[in-house]
Amino acid sequence: MNVGIIGGSDGLGKTLIYYFRDEFDVYITGRDHKKGRNVASEAGVNYIESNAGLANISDILVISVPIHHTSNVIREVAPFMKPGSLMVDVTSIKEEPAKTMAEVLPDNVEYIPTHPIFGPRTTELDNQVIVLTADRKGKWYDKIYNYLAGKNMRVIETTAEKHDYMMAIVQVLTHFSFISTASAMEKLKVDLSETEDYESPIYNLMIDMIARIVSQNPYLTYYIQSMNNNGAKIRNAFADAVLELRDAINDGDDDKFVEIAINATKHMGDIQNALGRSDKAITALSHEFTLLNKSIGKEIGLKHIYSGKVHVGILERVDGKTAFLRKGKQLKKLRVANIEVLSDLELYNWKLENYDKKVESVSCVFSKDVDVNVIQKTVHEMPNIIDIILTDAYTGPQIDDVSISLTFKITGLDKKAIENVRELFTGFGGKIR
Repeated sequence: MNVGIIGGSDGLGKTLIYYFRDEFDVYITGRDHKKGRNVASEAGVNYIESNAGLANISDILVISVPIHHTSNVIREVAPFMKPGSLMVDVTSIKEEPAKTMAEVLPDNVEYIPTHPIFGPRTTELDNQVIVLTADRKGKWYDKIYNYLAGKNMRVIETTAEKHDYMMAIVQVLTHFSFISTASAMEKLKVDLSETEDYESPIYNLMIDMIARIVSQNPYLTYYIQSMNNNGAKIRNAFADAVLELRDAINDGDDDKFVEIAINATKHMGDIQNALGRSDKAITALSHEFTLLNKSIGKEIGLKHIYSGKVHVGILERVDGKTAFLRKGKQLKKLRVANIEVLSDLELYNWKLENYDKKVESVSCVFSKDVDVNVIQKTVHEMPNIIDIILTDAYTGPQIDDVSISLTFKITGLDKKAIENVRELFTGFGGKIR
C-alpha cells in the first residue's frame, strides 16, 4: 500500500517516515526539492516533486504542513485523490481542516482529521495519544483505528470542536503561560546559568519544559495560538488570573491570595497522583547523574536518546551537565540530558553486535588435580568473554608427572579480555606456555 506524506521533509512529517517505511511504500513531497530528495534517500523512501502527483498514487495521503497552509493544500490536491483512498491531516487545529475536507473532497474519498499529540522528537508510539475527529466513518476508519491501537497508542475519538477546545487548554494556555514566563526572564535579564547554583528540582523541570516549548518553531506556536477559535477566551482568562494574583500580593491581601491558591488547588483534581508523577520526573533528573558518578574511572556505554548512537569508553568525569568519555586519545563530551547509561548486559550485547571478536588459543600448565569445569565457569563470568572451549589436554615428556597442559580456545570482545584470562590462569597456580 502506498502512503504519501505531503511535508515529509521536515518536522512531524519527517518523523512519520520512520514509523511507516517498514510496513508501507512511502512517498514524500517537500517545499525544498533538494532537501526532500536527501531526506528520502537517507530514509530509504521515495520522493515526488508534485503534491498532485503524490495524491494521485497514494492509498493514504497524509497532510503534514504548517497549520496556516493546511486548508490550501487540501484544496490543491483534492481533485487528484485516488477513488477509494483516504486523506489524513496531522495538524493541531481540527475545525478548519475538517470543514475544508468536507467541502472539497469527492464522495469516493474518505477523510479522517487527526492530531498526534506528540512532537517530532518522539521516538516511540507506545502510549502516545492520537485524536481522531471523523464526522463520518467509512471503510477506512476501523482499519486506521485498529492499526493505531495495535501500536499501543491511546486513541481518542471526538469532534473537531471538542478537540479544539481541549487543545486550547492543553496547548494554547500552557504555551502562552510558558512563553510569558520565558519573556519575563528575558526582560529581567536573568542569567539562567547563574540560577543553576540555586535551582530546585521543580525549577529544573519548569525550565526544561519552558525550553522545550520556546525552542519550537515560533511560527508554529503562533498559529497554534491564533488559529484556535477558543484562543482569545483562554488567553484573556490567563491574563485576568495573573492580574488578580498580582493585585492580591501588591495590596497585601493575604486572605485573597490564600483564597485564590486554595480554589486553584481544589480544581487541580488528584493531587496525590500529580505528586507521584512529578516525584518520578524529579527522580529521573538525578538518576543518570547518580549512575554516572558511580561509573567514573570505569568503562561505560552511553546511548544518545535521539540519534540512538552508542558511545563506549572510560568515563573520566562528570562536570556540571557534561559527561567526559575517553576512548584512546579521543575525549568525547556528552550532555547528560541527552544520554542514557547502558546496563552491563546492554553494553555487552551492544559489543557482541558491533565489535570484531578476538579468538586466541591459550596453553597453560596446571596441577593434575585442577578442576577444568571451575576454570571454564570462572572464565565465562569474566567481563567481555564470549566463550571458552577446552581443545587439548597434554601430559607428554615436557610436562612433569604431577602436572597437565591444558589448551583453551578463548573468544573475547577485545585483546584485554583475553589477557585477563591469562592473568586468571596464573592466579589458579598455572604457568602459561
